Amino acid sequence: MKGGEIVKRITICIISLLSLIILLSGCSQSVESKTDLFQYKNSYVGDNSAVGNIVNELPYNNELKQISLETKKEPYGITLEYKDIDANSGDKEMKETVITNSTFLFALIKNVDWIAFKFPDKEFSVTREKLQDWYNNKLDGFENEQDLKKLIQEHLRSEESVNKFFNQ
Repeated sequence: MKGGEIVKRITICIISLLSLIILLSGCSQSVESKTDLFQYKNSYVGDNSAVGNIVNELPYNNELKQISLETKKEPYGITLEYKDIDANSGDKEMKETVITNSTFLFALIKNVDWIAFKFPDKEFSVTREKLQDWYNNKLDGFENEQDLKKLIQEHLRSEESVNKFFNQ
């Protein structure tokens, strides 16, 4: 081998190694920078920055078209308008999104009384009272994301229970 070829191979190896290191450090940073949603606990509907930050961490945030806040008169509410959620998933995916996202919003935002979810073909409305009755639990008592996710998963296991919630 000539000296030029050796230098070329070493250069390619170094560039490849550096690219891999950059790629891996980028991946680890994105995992570490995940927002702790409970930093927004006790927010208000009128704090559009907090509401936006919460919604941007919830499932299907990439499908969100618009957020509207009703802050002029009580009862206070939030309307979330979504683009099409995977049509193959059907109602189940939409219902799980409604339950999960409304649970987090009610747990974190003190004065929200209702949340409307608008999908291209369906609309759902959830009140704090109705969701807390379904869970048989007050949502503002939760102090961390892990416990809240556990509650949600326990209740999403029963498709019958989920359907009952939406047919009340």
